[in-house]
Amino acid sequence: MSTSDKSIKDFEKSLLNLEQIVQKMENGELGLEDSLKQFEKGIQLAKNCQNALSSAELKVNQLIEQNGLQKTLPFDEQNG
Repeated sequence: MSTSDKSIKDFEKSLLNLEQIVQKMENGELGLEDSLKQFEKGIQLAKNCQNALSSAELKVNQLIEQNGLQKTLPFDEQNG
């Protein structure tokens, strides 16, 4: 498995875990202490997801630049 594949799987796993935590909290399945622990875990998972997305965005931008695919549009076309 490549590093990219592992990153995607880690992102998907983190996102799934985060969704499960949110669902449990919304359903009132947790007491106060468990809610706080899950909230803390959720914050870390959200940070992991954000880091993975930032890394993917950086890689996409690098690939675009390396392959000369970057294209500048006139201002009026951007707002179109």
